[in-house]
Amino acid sequence: MEKGERPNWDNPVQFFMACVTYVVGLGNVWRFPYLCQMHGGGAFLIPYLLMLFLEGMPLFYLELAIGQKMRLGSIGAWTAISPYLGGVGMASVLISIYTCLYYNIINGWSFWYLFHSFQAVLPWSTCPLSANGTQPLEECTVATPTQYFFYRETLNISPNIEYNGGVHTGQALCLTLAWCMTFLFIVKGIESSGKVVYFTATFPYVVLIIYLIRGLTLHGATNGIIYLFTPKMEELANPNAWINAATQIFYSLGLGFGSLIAFSSFNQYNYNFERQAVIISVVCSFTSIFASIVTFAIYGFKATFNYENCLDRVRLLLINTFNLAEDLVSLENVLEWVEKLNSSFPLEFAEIADKVETCDLNKELDTAVEGTGLAYIVYSEAITNMPLPQLWSVLYFFMLLLVGMGSMIGNVTAITTPLRDLKVFSHLSEELLNGLVCVFCLLLGLGFTTPSGNYWFSIFNDYGCTFSLFFVVFFELIAVSYIYGLKRFYKDIEDMLGHEPSWYWKIMLGGVSPLLLLAVLIFYIVSYIQGGTPTYQAWNKELGRSVITEYPVFGQAMIGLLIVSSVMCVPVTALYVYCTRRRPGGTGRT
Repeated sequence: MEKGERPNWDNPVQFFMACVTYVVGLGNVWRFPYLCQMHGGGAFLIPYLLMLFLEGMPLFYLELAIGQKMRLGSIGAWTAISPYLGGVGMASVLISIYTCLYYNIINGWSFWYLFHSFQAVLPWSTCPLSANGTQPLEECTVATPTQYFFYRETLNISPNIEYNGGVHTGQALCLTLAWCMTFLFIVKGIESSGKVVYFTATFPYVVLIIYLIRGLTLHGATNGIIYLFTPKMEELANPNAWINAATQIFYSLGLGFGSLIAFSSFNQYNYNFERQAVIISVVCSFTSIFASIVTFAIYGFKATFNYENCLDRVRLLLINTFNLAEDLVSLENVLEWVEKLNSSFPLEFAEIADKVETCDLNKELDTAVEGTGLAYIVYSEAITNMPLPQLWSVLYFFMLLLVGMGSMIGNVTAITTPLRDLKVFSHLSEELLNGLVCVFCLLLGLGFTTPSGNYWFSIFNDYGCTFSLFFVVFFELIAVSYIYGLKRFYKDIEDMLGHEPSWYWKIMLGGVSPLLLLAVLIFYIVSYIQGGTPTYQAWNKELGRSVITEYPVFGQAMIGLLIVSSVMCVPVTALYVYCTRRRPGGTGRT
C-alpha cells in the first residue's frame, strides 16, 4: 500500500469481528442485566427490542453507510457532507476522548482482580485483620469482604469527592498496563487491530458458555433465571423504562462515538454493509440477553445462598431458644416453625422477636446492583462460594478484560482515524500518532487512580456521553435527512450496493427514528432539569456502604463542562465556517 493510500480490511470477516468486539462491551455484561432487574425482568425486553428496530438498527445502518461512502473518519465525513457540520465529527472525537479517559480504568480494575486471583485464598473472601492482629477490621465486618476489597483495597476510596490524596500505585500500574495493551492492539491501525479482533470477539463467548454451564448447575440458579424472565408488565407504563431502553441501545451499539464511521471507512466501496448492520445489531442484543441469563444464574445462586444462610440463622436461634431437636427444624420448614412458636409461646417468642430476621428470597433478588457493583462485588462474592474459586475468578476477570479491551480498540480508532485525516497530523506515522493518543489519555486518566478518582469516574460515566450522544446522533439524522438529502443518500447507497434501501430503512430514517430521538432528547433534558442537584454515592466507612451525597459546586461545574464542551462543537464550528466564508478572500457565501 502506497503512503497516503487508505488501508482496507484484509477481508469482510475482519470488519465484522471488529464491529462485534466493539459493540459487545461491558454494558452487555453489567448494565443490561441491571436494567432488566430494575424494570420488571422480561418486561424490559419489550421496549429494548422495539428501540433496537426503531432506533438502533437504522442509526447503525446510517453510520456504516456514511463511513463507507466518504471513506473518512467522523470529522472528515461530516465536513464532506457540509463544512458547517464538521463540528458533529469533532463532538464525536471529544466524546470518545472522554470515554477513553475513564473506560480504561475499568480494564485496570480487571487486571487488578485478575492478578489477585492467583492466591490460595481470594483476598475478597475474608476480612483483613486489624492492627493488633486479633480481630477483623471493623469497617470490613460492617460492610462485606467483597465490598471492602473493592472500595478500600482496589480504589482506596475517599469519604467524598473533596478529598484527593496521592495516586494509588497499584492502580496506576494496572492502568498503565491497560494502555500498553491498548497501544499494542492498535499500534499499526487496522493492520494490527484486524488480527487481534478475532480473539477479542470470540473468546468472551467461550467464557460465557462455560459460565452458563457452571451457573446452571449451581444451587438456586433457576431462581435467578425465573426472576429474569418473569415480566412485571406494569413497568411498561414507566417512561424511564423506555428511556433506559433507548439509552442502552445507544451504548450497546456504540452510536455517535465515530467508531462505526471509522471502521466502515476502511471497507471496500461496494461492501454489503446493510447485511452486517442487521447481523451485528442482532448479535449485540442476543449477547445482552445471553449475558443476562448467565448473570442471573449466578445472581440466583448468590441470592439463594444469602437467603438460606438467613434461614439457617433463624433455625439455630429457634433450636437454641426452645430446645428443639436439630433434625426437627429444617430450612424448608423453619418459617412454619416461626409462626407456630409465635402463636404457641407468644411471651417467650417476644423476647427473641427482634433477633428473628425476615428472610425473603424475592427481596434478595430485588436488590438492584448497577455497573461496577455487579461486576466486581456481586460476581466476586458469588465466585468465593463456588468450588475452585480461583479458576472461576481467573476466567471471569480475563473475559471482562477482553471485553473491555475490545471496546477500547473502537474507542481509540474513533479518535485516531479522524485525526489522521487532518492535514496537521497526516505526516505522523501510524505508530507515533497512536502512541501520542495513548500517552495523552494515560496521563489524564491517572486522576482516576486517586482516592477521589471513583467519584470523578462516575461524573464521566454518567454525564460525559449520554446527552452528548443523543445530541450528536440527532444532528447526524438531520444532516442526512435535510442537508445532504435522503434522495441523494439513497442514490449513494444504490451506487454502493446496487439497490436502493428497502421500505424499512426509508421509513425509519425518514421519520420514525428522528421523531423518536427528538422525544428522547427532550425527555432527557426535562428529567435533568427536574432532577435537582446531581448526586453521587460517597463511601461511608462507619456504615460500611455508600450514601447519596450532592456534588459540590466544582463537581457540578465539571458536569456542565463535559456536556457543554462536546455539544458546543457543533454550533461553534458552524459559526466559524460561516464567518470565514463571509470574510474577503473566503470561499463565498452559501
